[in-house]
Amino acid sequence: MSAPPPPYDRKPSNTTPSALGARYLSQTRLRSNSHGPLAQEISEELTEAEVNSIAPPAPIYKIVLTGGPCGGKTTSMARLSPYLRERGFEVITCPEAFSLLVNNGMAFDYLGAVEGMDIVVQDTVMDMQIGMEDGFERVLRARGKPAVLLCDRGLMDGSAYMKEEDWNKLMQKREINCVSELREGRYNAVFHLVTAAEGAEAYYTLENNAVRTETPELARSLDSMTLNAWVGHPSLKIFDNSCDFETKMQRVVEETARLVGLPTHLQRVTTKFLLKKEPDLSAFPKEVAYQIFEVEKVYLYEENEVVSQENVLKEYSFIRKRTSLRKSGKESGSVYGWTSVQTMKDGQRVEKKRIITKREYLSLFNNRDKTRHIVRQKRISFLWNIQSFNIHVFKEPSDVCILHAQVRSSPDSNDTVDMPPFLDVDRLITDSEEDEMYAAGCLAPPSLHRDTVTMFHVDDVPVTVTSTPLLHVRVSASAQPVQCAMTITTITMLPT
Repeated sequence: MSAPPPPYDRKPSNTTPSALGARYLSQTRLRSNSHGPLAQEISEELTEAEVNSIAPPAPIYKIVLTGGPCGGKTTSMARLSPYLRERGFEVITCPEAFSLLVNNGMAFDYLGAVEGMDIVVQDTVMDMQIGMEDGFERVLRARGKPAVLLCDRGLMDGSAYMKEEDWNKLMQKREINCVSELREGRYNAVFHLVTAAEGAEAYYTLENNAVRTETPELARSLDSMTLNAWVGHPSLKIFDNSCDFETKMQRVVEETARLVGLPTHLQRVTTKFLLKKEPDLSAFPKEVAYQIFEVEKVYLYEENEVVSQENVLKEYSFIRKRTSLRKSGKESGSVYGWTSVQTMKDGQRVEKKRIITKREYLSLFNNRDKTRHIVRQKRISFLWNIQSFNIHVFKEPSDVCILHAQVRSSPDSNDTVDMPPFLDVDRLITDSEEDEMYAAGCLAPPSLHRDTVTMFHVDDVPVTVTSTPLLHVRVSASAQPVQCAMTITTITMLPT
């Protein structure tokens, strides 16, 4: 397999007004401490590596591998590193900070030796983790090639090992108002590998890790708390023990390939259901942890005139603002992302995602495709029976409520979703139906639950468009019925 293509050279276009382009955001990275792009006079004084570290010419992906004890994190890193390097990526692995402390002399009894020691230790772990991650990322940026940083645990893992009040004190001490900064604002994806003590008890062992001391019961408890710590990350992937260990590792490799845009056998990532109504959060069981967000999704101009890769049939992109809400409804902070979606000629859909800054978001927002609506949603993320769920409640331009349920993805997968009983599910929906929903939302704000009628004229001929539930569209002009095919930006009438 070949390496990902190099970033294209952005050229002035007479066909699209977007100067920033939708395909490779790295060309427009902004300095976080400046009021604009890297100044020419400054860039001339810097070395190539220094310029790359500020404005990386290639994507860098940060992936957290986490989970309970004996879940397969170490083996996953050993598998992923050569796999990615053989396909053109630079790879650095970031070790677990707490293990570094223990392996270098910090005894476990330090934690309870002095009042408040838990907070001091976790504060130190966070300092070490941030320092290592940022340092490794800076090196990868300077290298100037596509890269992946594999992190043995991430910053949110510490919350699983602390009392809630102690974690909140630590956040206040570090002046962190919103944990999204430590979660989706920092990492592209989180892979949770479920402990062998949950579903593969015969293989649970303490022998391959000197730091590991947990009983199977404690391992299961820690696994659950660690998983809850990451609820809310939009790319939280759970790898359980319903299959053998080799298949579990292959699922990790294929999910990584999908994330970084490599060919994969991954056939489906989520199963989607239409809900009859927005769920009542008070009906959620007390043990179900959930996070609430407001999402603003903005489509950028499509770049259909030039496709740099011969296997790409179509490509579009969008930016997203994701705002965390407290249970009171008050906003606690926002993170920003950019996504490129490619449809390949073989039918495969490839997504590439980046974490971006607020300044980059605002710059790209000003170059949005104004023929499309800005999509606004409320999202509810939660876990149920070791499955990750996300509810998308569309506020604008439509009033649809869709449940996204993660399922295991492999060529021979026949898995079904263990549906939460507290949700009012209408039915399963297909990807093509959801595409139609998005397409309709970009044209006008119809309801998917009742007929809507639109009247307009074409060359003085009256035309009626009737949208029935689930976007079955009828068009009639001068009493002559025709069929209608919908695309993102046009309605094309086809003869019957």
